[in-house]
Amino acid sequence: QVQLVESGGGSVQSGGSLRLSCAASEYTYSRWSVGWFRQAPGKEREGVAAIDSDDSTSYADSVKGRFTISQDNAKNTLYLQMNSLKPEDTAMYYCAADIGPRPTPKRGLLHAVGYNYWGQGTQVTVSS
Repeated sequence: QVQLVESGGGSVQSGGSLRLSCAASEYTYSRWSVGWFRQAPGKEREGVAAIDSDDSTSYADSVKGRFTISQDNAKNTLYLQMNSLKPEDTAMYYCAADIGPRPTPKRGLLHAVGYNYWGQGTQVTVSS
């Protein structure tokens, strides 16, 4: 069973920065795509940023130019650098991974369907 553990969340003021990390336990199969999702109270979970198996990236329009997703394969760690944070970025942030012998069918890189492993989440709160 693959475990994903997020860290780096916290409370910042508007305009501030945070760097989220997601450490994955050892796994046998291939990792096809990884991503960050967030969910604010009363709202649906939304895709924030993701990296596909060919290292291509996708970002939600709301975070383009402010957030950067990256990964360190040697450390099995995924990162999300968040700059110029806004109050509307306040949410629980989850990392997710598609790990297995073959890629899971997806509806899009930023869609939750197709990711078979999820972390427990880390809270990000941005005050105005």
